Amino acid sequence: PEVHIDFDLALAKSQSKDNQVYYIQYAHARVCRVLEKLQNSGLVVDDAIGLEHQNLLSAPNEDELIKLLAGYPATLLRAATGYEPHVLTNYLKELAALFHGWYDSNRILPVSLTSGETPSLDEMELMQARLRLSKAVRQVLVNGLSLLGLSAPSSM
Repeated sequence: PEVHIDFDLALAKSQSKDNQVYYIQYAHARVCRVLEKLQNSGLVVDDAIGLEHQNLLSAPNEDELIKLLAGYPATLLRAATGYEPHVLTNYLKELAALFHGWYDSNRILPVSLTSGETPSLDEMELMQARLRLSKAVRQVLVNGLSLLGLSAPSSM
């Protein structure tokens, strides 16, 4: 109560990475868009295959993304027990930033799929592993945003 807060209305309305809420929600929408493209191609996510081929996740940032996801329960506990909601918001922003970077540098859906060709078995296995990772990111973002009383839109 003793701290002066400057509220930047223009920033709160902006649709850029400077607006943390938009940036986090956009990460969720990106995953939803990938899943929509997959469904439109007639394929489905197979978590069992994704789990079986999780060892294929060796691209830059994938290990870091997995470790960050694994730290979600501890982060949530710290935020709750310490009455520090900013711990959760900082975590979600870090997760969104890491996901955006990973998404921009790695293909989740094979090129052959988008061109109408049938992907190879290797491409399908990697795709399923990456889809499983993407779904995990989406779930944590939904949970975190919900705890903060914010929505997780599927498109933006």
